[in-house]
Amino acid sequence: MSVATAMIIGAGSQLSQALAKQLSAQQVSLVLFVHDPESLKPFAESLPGEVAVYPLTIDQPQAVIAQLNEAWITHNGAHLVIVNTGVNDYDPALPWNIDQHTIDVNVMGFAAASQCIFKLMCEQGYGQLAAINSIAGQRGGPNVAYHASKAFAENYLQGLSMHAQRLKLPVTISDIQLGLFDKAVHLNTQMLLSPIDKVAEQILTALKKGKRRVYVTKRWRIVAWINRLLPEYIYNTRHWKPKKKRG
Repeated sequence: MSVATAMIIGAGSQLSQALAKQLSAQQVSLVLFVHDPESLKPFAESLPGEVAVYPLTIDQPQAVIAQLNEAWITHNGAHLVIVNTGVNDYDPALPWNIDQHTIDVNVMGFAAASQCIFKLMCEQGYGQLAAINSIAGQRGGPNVAYHASKAFAENYLQGLSMHAQRLKLPVTISDIQLGLFDKAVHLNTQMLLSPIDKVAEQILTALKKGKRRVYVTKRWRIVAWINRLLPEYIYNTRHWKPKKKRG
């Protein structure tokens, strides 16, 4: 019999599925949200524990809120909810459609899902809301909207944590700061990419400890510290210099 219920909002990624596998192995009942539920059914059926799959329309805030509320009622709440819905596209020409999509998903969708779950946990009287974030939010970068959206997420989570303290409720807010994991996956760069199971294991270990903020993998804590301290003229190495004319 399952001892707890966990929801994963954005269950289509490799990381979400690695988290789902480890949680299911611990007899946690899973409620998974994904854009295309049919595509996730074979994975869900391969897990040993109880699994339910629901649709997720992350770029439509009102739809997201309705979808989460419906599942919450059906499953009588949840002990843990992990939000992993970020997108990270890049084009050096900076077309607006990429930035708009990033804002729709990483800001609007993220805020709608996080606030909805936070309110439900407050009504429930307990719970842990965790979000897969990134150290990219510490400073600006070439993926302009992505970096900005991760800064938004970091501050949004901090605000929710402050609300939980003000209400004196045992609702834990956890900000999972990944290193260059998503970039490494996109580029398929093994030098930067830690084993997916190790990443998931460190995340779940931190969540069990009720960590407010954690860097995954652990070495990225040092990188994040250095990143914050770098002066602008060093951090921003993309200086445009005119080419010297040949005589």
